Amino acid sequence: MSTNKDNFNVADLSTALNAEDRADLVNALKNKLQDLAGKHSDVLESLTPVVRKRVDALREIQTQHDDLEAKFFEERAILEAKYQKLYQPLYTKRYEIVNGEVEVEGSEPAKDVEEKGVPDFWLIAMKNNEVLAEEISERDEGALKFLRDIKWSRVDNPKGFKLEFYFDTNTFFKNSVLTKTYHMIDEDEPILEKAIGTEIEWYPGKSLTQKILKKKPKKGSKNAKPITKTEQCESFFNFFSPPQVPEEDDDIDEDAAEELQNLMEQDYDIGSTIRDKIIPHAVSWFTGEAAQDEYGDIEEDDDEEDEDDEEDDEDDEEEDDDEDDEEDDEEESKNRKKSSAVRKGGVRAPAGDGPQGERPPECKQQ
Repeated sequence: MSTNKDNFNVADLSTALNAEDRADLVNALKNKLQDLAGKHSDVLESLTPVVRKRVDALREIQTQHDDLEAKFFEERAILEAKYQKLYQPLYTKRYEIVNGEVEVEGSEPAKDVEEKGVPDFWLIAMKNNEVLAEEISERDEGALKFLRDIKWSRVDNPKGFKLEFYFDTNTFFKNSVLTKTYHMIDEDEPILEKAIGTEIEWYPGKSLTQKILKKKPKKGSKNAKPITKTEQCESFFNFFSPPQVPEEDDDIDEDAAEELQNLMEQDYDIGSTIRDKIIPHAVSWFTGEAAQDEYGDIEEDDDEEDEDDEEDDEDDEEEDDDEDDEEDDEEESKNRKKSSAVRKGGVRAPAGDGPQGERPPECKQQ
């Protein structure tokens, strides 16, 4: 699995990431903050008394700022909750049109055409987003065609958010709803504690996250039956089996911790993309307008850089041409001097100046 990443330190938090023991989590964070405070205290001690007083005044201003910021977060949460309720009727109308439960005036299909709603709406919307497109394989598309709606909601204990994917009856799995829940240590930072996904009930032989390989037994083997081996494969539906954090420090080394951190950041990036971009602006992603708005600026910047590079290359070429002209002038001047010297005193030109054993053109004109 594939912009703004959340901060997560496995080494400091892995013992604390136990939902049953929140006290350990708080202690781990406090210890980390104390370590950081100890490092910064050296800076304060190195200051002169006068400068130290000025810094203390700045810290007091910062405290006032932090108090205001805390109120901002509180009021923002209330405002978001208010508008989330106002969005719901619009999401309901979108759901009804997408799934053909209501018809838009003037869009009634011909009697012999059984085309309801907007086919593959969510699949196309997600594929037009670069982050999600990287996760969706060709094998996934058949199942994602049955996706009817995506919703998200806040969770309070512990804080975080939940994504819900509603599917029509299909031949891939039994679940009608797949969920993914993110638990946050600090929702405002945000710092991710863990993620929990639905266990998908695949129909026999229909799993998109695994493939079964069959190998013929070696010649002369007593076992004549094919050897079967199950392998994990890339799939969007791995999103519902997020990386798990060990509960003890001893269970993970530094390299594994770094890999786990990257996986969790990538997993959160996918979840937040669905929540913040796909759900509120689904039709714009379906039509590709959102992709143009988001990635078009990047392409324009790249084009401008390419133009600048071309101009730089042209300038370099002009400079090279000027240098070549200067070298040619110098060479001609030297040759003229050589030619003059030959005419005056019969000086032989070096053999290496022209083809082997020949004199340069100027010297042939004696």
